[in-house]
Amino acid sequence: MDIVYGILLVLHLIGWAIVLGGTLAGLKSATLYKGTVHGILTALISGILMVGLASSGVAGGDPNNIKIGVKLIIALVVTGLVIYGSRNSEKVTKGYLGGIAGLTVVNIAIAVLWT
Repeated sequence: MDIVYGILLVLHLIGWAIVLGGTLAGLKSATLYKGTVHGILTALISGILMVGLASSGVAGGDPNNIKIGVKLIIALVVTGLVIYGSRNSEKVTKGYLGGIAGLTVVNIAIAVLWT
């Protein structure tokens, strides 16, 4: 199951990279690329599956539930912003995209720096 956990981790990282890259690429013209929706859903689902595997003791270490909770809240906010922005493209501004990018960087920083 460690292989499955590793694959999920790779998918999780790729999902967040797609969100950050798609958001930064869209800053110039204030557009939210459709791939960003797929990236955030990939990151969210793979993250939930990783926590499930780690919590059951099948793979990964024992998760820090407070850290996971904070990351989940941020991920859900980013998911909401991305889905809302993809459905209402006229409301997407550079500040809106900056908020998505900022929250994405905060989520990545929490994953790396919170031990």
